[in-house]
Amino acid sequence: MSGRIRVVHAVKTLGLGGTEKVMQLLAANLDRDRFDVAVHSPEDGPRALQLREAGLTTFVGQPLDRALAAFQPQVVHVHRAGWPEPDFLRPVRDYLAAQPKTVVVETNVFGRHDPSPSGQVIDCHLFVSQFCADRFARLTGIPARWPDYGVLYNPVDTDFFARALPNGPAPVGHVLGRISRADPGKWSRLALDILPLLSRSVPDFRCRIIGGIPEAEAFVRQHGLEARVEFLPPVFTDAELATFYGGLAVLAHANDTGESFGLVIAEAMACGLPVVTHPAAGDRDNAQLELVDHGSTGLVAETPEQYAQAVAWLFAHPAEAGIMGRNGRDKAQRLYRAQDVAAKLGGLYLDWLARKGRGGREAGT
Repeated sequence: MSGRIRVVHAVKTLGLGGTEKVMQLLAANLDRDRFDVAVHSPEDGPRALQLREAGLTTFVGQPLDRALAAFQPQVVHVHRAGWPEPDFLRPVRDYLAAQPKTVVVETNVFGRHDPSPSGQVIDCHLFVSQFCADRFARLTGIPARWPDYGVLYNPVDTDFFARALPNGPAPVGHVLGRISRADPGKWSRLALDILPLLSRSVPDFRCRIIGGIPEAEAFVRQHGLEARVEFLPPVFTDAELATFYGGLAVLAHANDTGESFGLVIAEAMACGLPVVTHPAAGDRDNAQLELVDHGSTGLVAETPEQYAQAVAWLFAHPAEAGIMGRNGRDKAQRLYRAQDVAAKLGGLYLDWLARKGRGGREAGT
């Protein structure tokens, strides 16, 4: 058998969503000299080919228990929302019955609590932001402390974006952009209400939107903004993302549910874009405020008027906007660089393997 530690990353699909992208970056950037990595998903998707091209073993379209029996991992890493999912975790529980020293890690995407019996199979819960960890501790009364809990930021291929846009974005004119899935749950009315305000304060502005929804398209028509707002098709690769970000002066983030991390924001920062965002109400996700440092990597606004003024200010002050963009790029490189995040994850695996009595040579057999 290989002396490398066998790791299975388990997700529900291999589509192009953020959860799947994070899993792919983590799996692909783990140290191949130390870890033998496979990915399981019951549903196929475009990431399957990308994973195989990266040299990773894939188990697609089959039950998780079969993949675990075939690969015999020492570490099982599940990527999930965080709430109870007994059907998803049952094969892991059954595998543990035969392999009790197996380490089970979860990336808890939304920072939720799972007190169910199935949730007890997880050794280490990783939150994707400090915000999620702090909220979890506040709402549950459970200290979110190592070794049971930790914070591991989502990875971003900052090296690629730095190569693709070595001098940062190069917009022609006052160009605002936003990007999300074409899902009403990813939108805020704020993203629309700022457009008529901008048309008055910055008459030559343009807005490019990926992930438009019917309400947004109707709003643009009703306000006669068709010449200013362009709805673009989805993008699927980091190269396409770099092209999109490279043509913007400002990224506008607006999502009433907030972000448990904010992958779009982090990628825009890695491209050197200043970001304007807003707080979410109550105990909704607010990690966007953890990424965007007001006055340093972007601006935070609460009302449509404040938001439009923030965008207009960045348009009118390109030197200051450029400094914010560079600050954002530096922060993304320091905190979210995929290779560094994956190296930290590898260290977490080794720590937990030792805790379960599976350190040294035993971990790779």
